[in-house]
Amino acid sequence: MSADAANLFPPPRDAISLYVGPVMHTRLKPVYHRFNYRVFSILIDLGALKAGSRLSKLFAVNRFNVMSFYEKDHGPRDGTPLLSYALELFNKAGVNIDGGRVLLLCYPRIFGYVFDPLSVYFGYCKDGNLRGVLYEVRNTFGEAHTYVEPVTDGQLSVSGLRQEREKLFYVSPFNPLTMYYFFRIRPPVSTVALRILVKDQTGPIMSASFHGYKQKFTSKTITLQCLSIPFMTLKIMVGIHWEALWLWVKGMRLITRPLPPAKVSFPAVSAEHSAKNP
Repeated sequence: MSADAANLFPPPRDAISLYVGPVMHTRLKPVYHRFNYRVFSILIDLGALKAGSRLSKLFAVNRFNVMSFYEKDHGPRDGTPLLSYALELFNKAGVNIDGGRVLLLCYPRIFGYVFDPLSVYFGYCKDGNLRGVLYEVRNTFGEAHTYVEPVTDGQLSVSGLRQEREKLFYVSPFNPLTMYYFFRIRPPVSTVALRILVKDQTGPIMSASFHGYKQKFTSKTITLQCLSIPFMTLKIMVGIHWEALWLWVKGMRLITRPLPPAKVSFPAVSAEHSAKNP
């Protein structure tokens, strides 16, 4: 990692930030299908949950409100403090945060409901350098899987972070497991960008992306976003099933869901599966 790259992506100092922008999905084959929705996510400092809970009367941590964040919605989903959980996974992967910070990009609960297909944990050491990422993926069957990724030499540059992993977890009912994820991320600053390209041995299958613009986390912004995208998290779940119906109408057929893997996986992709950056 170059010093220039590290300096380009200093983590926000806020306990919570709001990022607003479009989510886009494009399926390239065997049928073409594309959709986009406007959403908002929060970036929450897992070491500053108490400070974050005091930012607005409309927001709460681990209790009901107009907008809320529950630790039990993530990680082992048993209420374990998420900072401890994330640090444990980073340590097992040889990532030393060394007294730094862990920021989680996710959807909040809106009026008590959330479904979060992808949550991303960013692990920073004390000097602000990004050292590791956790990709927490969830499907609509109540299952979740976390891919642990250290940030290694050459992955972070001025264009962002580039990582790849073998797909181990059943998400879309139309995609088998014999695929690979290519993660392309611009870590959160004034904007955040996530892009996942899904490929198999024949090439790209689909891509999903989110590009968000940072807004200050206040009662005013919470109110404006909840009014402009009412019941957003419920719409996400409804939208997933609606788009799946359209894919079925277009000729896609369901793939049998396998038994889920272990809840966490660490880097283990062999060199023969490493592909050129798309």
